[in-house]
Amino acid sequence: MEIVLAYGKDVVKGTINEDNVLAEVSPKTARGLENPLEAVKRALKNPIGSDTIAGIVNKKKPGKVAIVVNDVTRPTPYKYMLPPLMEELKNAGVKDEQIVFVVATGIHRGNTEEENRQTFTPEIVDRYRIVNHSADENLVTLGKMSDGTQLSVNREVAEADMVITTGLIGLHYFAGYSGGRKSILPGVAARELITANHAKMTDPRAATGNYKDNPVHWIMLEAARMAGVDFILNVVTNTQKEIVSVVAGDVEKAWLEGVKVCEEISVVKLSEAADVVIAGAGGHPKDINIYQAQKALENAAAAVKPGGTIILVAQCREGYGEDVFEEWIRQSNKLEDIFERFERQFVLGGHKAFAIARVLKEKNVILVSDMPREDVEKLYFTYAASFQEALDQVAQRHGSNFKAYVMPQATLVLPQVE
Repeated sequence: MEIVLAYGKDVVKGTINEDNVLAEVSPKTARGLENPLEAVKRALKNPIGSDTIAGIVNKKKPGKVAIVVNDVTRPTPYKYMLPPLMEELKNAGVKDEQIVFVVATGIHRGNTEEENRQTFTPEIVDRYRIVNHSADENLVTLGKMSDGTQLSVNREVAEADMVITTGLIGLHYFAGYSGGRKSILPGVAARELITANHAKMTDPRAATGNYKDNPVHWIMLEAARMAGVDFILNVVTNTQKEIVSVVAGDVEKAWLEGVKVCEEISVVKLSEAADVVIAGAGGHPKDINIYQAQKALENAAAAVKPGGTIILVAQCREGYGEDVFEEWIRQSNKLEDIFERFERQFVLGGHKAFAIARVLKEKNVILVSDMPREDVEKLYFTYAASFQEALDQVAQRHGSNFKAYVMPQATLVLPQVE
């Protein structure tokens, strides 16, 4: 049988014996909304757990409104989300010059002008002020949180009279789910705070799909409350990136309604683990670099036996994708070096090296990418020049009767072996 996986803005193909495939593991089928624009309008008119935009504006009479938006690495359907939101603000009496868009980069690079136009539409870019968040400058400290860390966030957000966050609710490998509170921490927070928050990933409760007793989730929510988030607009999408559900309103209550939808779609029960998992990162921008593609690797690892193999298909045209992460990889001589360095001192960026090493401790990874062989092998992955070569390597390693799951959109599905 032929397997076709997204690869950057293209696809790769490979052939495998049909008897080797246990099943395709994908998010449950969820039809996109027939009229997503109207769905966004309805959600804004009927917020969950909060007043409407107009009601908040009338009460607060803001001089400045900050709208937090995702960066280019998180494909969010803003062409449907932003026009109704801006119309609500306009009808409430908020003028264009009172509004600033803050791109929640966390520690990622900022969006380019062209990326802003592609992501938010030229109309938004030409009409409103847009700034990239920097984790190292233009910050304001708002006070101490319950875990003892200082909450420092982007000045544009801290000094706004009204804060609206927007985003996408999906699986996250240690926050449980993305979206909602995550727009503030790590989205527009200081590097030191992001570092402290990410350090909590070693807690076993900080896991994909878990939020109820997740310490990362709870401190993120506290940060969002302290930063004064007045209103959120979040969506859940399917594998075709179509909007399935829209939630708006309170930063916790509205988000939880979106999580319920995401949970129903994304969590898939399996009766057994497999020898092999063939995992696609999902194409551009999810496979723009290995730093982003790690999320697919994390989910795939849940479905493969100890000693098994993961084929990770991710173009990675930007290579490693983050300087500290790359430094940790290049300065290590063996896998144990990463664990030892992580135990000595948590450093943001190094957490990705740790997350990958954690998978490699029990499982093999073959990477199909555009990265040079030496860069792939430095990650302690096995290099494959093509998808077909990776499939052939698996047969050699596990024998011709190996059993595999295929996960075409591994970032979007959480396998749970019962």
